[in-house]
Amino acid sequence: MIEFRNLSKYYLTRSSRKVVLDRLTLSLPEGSKVGVLGRNGAGKSTLLGMVAGIVQPDSGSICSTEAISWPLGLGGSFHAQLTGAQNVRFVARIYGMDTDALIDYVADFAELGDFMDMPIRTYSSGMKARLSFGMSMGIAFDWYLIDELTAVGDSRFKKKSLALFRHRLKDAGLMMVSHSINTIRTYCTSGLVLEGGRATFYPDVAEAVAVHEHNMATA
Repeated sequence: MIEFRNLSKYYLTRSSRKVVLDRLTLSLPEGSKVGVLGRNGAGKSTLLGMVAGIVQPDSGSICSTEAISWPLGLGGSFHAQLTGAQNVRFVARIYGMDTDALIDYVADFAELGDFMDMPIRTYSSGMKARLSFGMSMGIAFDWYLIDELTAVGDSRFKKKSLALFRHRLKDAGLMMVSHSINTIRTYCTSGLVLEGGRATFYPDVAEAVAVHEHNMATA
């Protein structure tokens, strides 16, 4: 379960205070598949960052005893001067995993070859995405946070990646941000709509999508 307790977040601009979330109280049961919807700037990525623990709320808290992934798709997830293998080793130690086993898994899955021993700064964006996805799939998370699901590589690699992702979701929860409504419908059964600092939960993803689309059509 992920529990939001009176959670609030805002940012100061030159002229005002932009409220991203205003006193959100909500419990997401274990295994929920939640699509996070909202217009640009509504705070979707910020919400995922708070769930992951890399963005601090201004008040309230998020409580969970389950293992939660970092937001897949988030830029700046790696240390650019370290190699791919060194970044994987660092993550393995954080999560208490066998470092060599995780490196072997990621190297096999991501198919980066000699680039596993090259600095991340030499990677293309697609290579970074493959490394990040491989790491996340190599750890048995209870919840996956997805900030724009991107299947990279050729058709064979995309098929392999999406098949593994669906397999992981059989036993895990999901919070997904995507600008693709079809992607939200495919992977999510419920929705959380962010609008004007408010977050409203809908048990039926179809209702959440309808509300979001109505919001988008409104000035």
